[in-house]
Amino acid sequence: MLLYKEVLRFWRVAFQTIAAPVLTAVLYLLIFGNVLTRQSMPGYEGVTYVAFLVPGLVMMSVLQNAFANSASSLVQSKIMGNLVFIQVTPLTYWHWYVAYVGASIVRGLLVGLGVYAVTLFYAPAHVAAPLWIAVFAFLGAALMGALGLLAGLWADKFDQMAVFQNFIVMPMTFLAGVFYSVHNLPGIWKSLSHFNPFFYMIDGLRYGFFGVSDSSPWLSLAVTTGSFLAVTLLVLHLLKTGYKLRQ
Repeated sequence: MLLYKEVLRFWRVAFQTIAAPVLTAVLYLLIFGNVLTRQSMPGYEGVTYVAFLVPGLVMMSVLQNAFANSASSLVQSKIMGNLVFIQVTPLTYWHWYVAYVGASIVRGLLVGLGVYAVTLFYAPAHVAAPLWIAVFAFLGAALMGALGLLAGLWADKFDQMAVFQNFIVMPMTFLAGVFYSVHNLPGIWKSLSHFNPFFYMIDGLRYGFFGVSDSSPWLSLAVTTGSFLAVTLLVLHLLKTGYKLRQ
């Protein structure tokens, strides 16, 4: 029921939570795609820049919206004071985790599907390995849903949540190769990109679309899975101890 409530929360304002992010991604595609539409990407034989941009925009939309869903829901409940009504239920910390992260996965994947559907009007469909696409899209949404839950537990107001989003999530997403290949970066920046877990999520999804990527898909899977498990264990511990929930 908590999962249903969380899904219903964003679905009732779908124009804002689903349609608006899709429009934002399409604007990125139109602006960057029109400027560099004829350019081919090095290392991606026969792939135009517009087509190269699609997986990055899809994953960026998935990650940002999955994070925003769990983080904003928990912070909003804290501010409005209705969190107590969930706390008096016999739900365990596992139930909380599944509900909040599960709803984030649903929202993230819906936005990602919406972005991909619209981009089909601007770039031909490339699907080399659909299973890899599904795995990275799901893991990316789950990781960011858990990270959003962590931010929601830590933050007591929207300003604090915005700090987390604007200074961590947004920069790491934009510097993860959404709009470029890391092969185009100079030495030091290329090396630093490989320490960004967001890079592996986007690169892994790009492998599912084109069958080529800047790093091994198995390495991307290992880094993404490891990051997801690490954040999950931390969030479960905080939920179990009632961190900032029993004040």
